[in-house]
Amino acid sequence: MKNNKSLLAILVLMFGASTISSCQKTKTTEKDAIEYTYIEEGSEKAPNGQFVLYNLEISTAADSVIYTTVDQPFPGYLMANDSITPQNGMDEIFLSLKKGDSINFQSTAKIIFNGNLPPFLKEDDIVKVKLGAFDVKSDSAMQAYYQEVMMAEQAKSAERAKTLLVEEAKTIESYVAEKGLTASKTENGLYYVIEKEGTGEATTPGTTMYVNYAGYLLDGTLFDTSWPEIAKANNIFSEDRPYEPLPVNVGMGQVIPGWDEGLMLLKKGSKAKFIIPSPLAYGESGAGALIPGNSILVFDVEVTDVQK
Repeated sequence: MKNNKSLLAILVLMFGASTISSCQKTKTTEKDAIEYTYIEEGSEKAPNGQFVLYNLEISTAADSVIYTTVDQPFPGYLMANDSITPQNGMDEIFLSLKKGDSINFQSTAKIIFNGNLPPFLKEDDIVKVKLGAFDVKSDSAMQAYYQEVMMAEQAKSAERAKTLLVEEAKTIESYVAEKGLTASKTENGLYYVIEKEGTGEATTPGTTMYVNYAGYLLDGTLFDTSWPEIAKANNIFSEDRPYEPLPVNVGMGQVIPGWDEGLMLLKKGSKAKFIIPSPLAYGESGAGALIPGNSILVFDVEVTDVQK
C-alpha cells in the first residue's frame, strides 16, 4: 500500500503554514500543563488496534534540531488504544492524535523527555516540538507499508554501498601502500594478504574453521581479539571471556561478508590479513560503541583447524 501523502504534504502538515493561522486552536494538557496549538486539526481518529503514523521534530529554543523523523526511513507510529491512561502531558497529546493533526508546543526538557534527558540539555531548558499525524492504517496495511519502506530502504542502502566500495577502495589502496603490503582484491571489494599458505583441501561452504583473530580500525585501534597477549598489550584484556579460536561455518552468513569471503580463500594453518570495506563489514550501522558506521576494518587471522 502506498502512502497517499507526498513528502511536501507531510511537511506542510507537520510544520503548518501562515495562511491558516486564523484556524489555530490552543489547548492545555491536564498533566504537566503543556500548552499545545493546532496549526491544523484533523478529524479521523484511529479505531482501537489501528495505527496512527506521524512525523516529529524536536528542537532547542534556538531551533537547533535534536531529533526528527523526516529523514528517517520509517515515521513515528503508535497503536490506538482507548484503554490506556495517560501518565503525563506528552501521553495526552500523542494518545489523542487524529489523522490530519498538525500540532506545535514547547515545554521544559524535563517534561518533554520524561526522564530520558539528553546529556547536553538541562532540565529547565525550553524544548520545541512539532508533530504531524498524516495517516491511519490497519494492522495488515501497516505490515505491508513497513515491508514497502524497508524494501525501498534496502535498495537505497545497496546503491550507497556501491558508491562506498569505490570511495573506500581509494582509502584502502593508500593504506596498503603506506604499510608496504602486497594485497590482492576480490571482485566484491575485499582486500587480502595471505601471509602463510595453509595445507589441505580447498575450503567449501559449510566447512567449520577455527580462527584466531585481531580486529582493528584503520587507524590501528584494536576493538577485539582472540589472542590474550594482544588483548593485554592493548589494555582490553578481560578475565570474563575465553581467549580461543572462534569456530565459523564459512560461507553460511554467520559472520560479516568480508570474513565469509576471505576465509574461503584459506586452509588449515593459513595466516592472512583482511582489509574490509565497510559494506562488507558492519555497514552504515557499525557495531556497538567500538565500531562506528562506515568503518573500514583490518583483521589479522590465523586458521588453527578445519573440520568438514
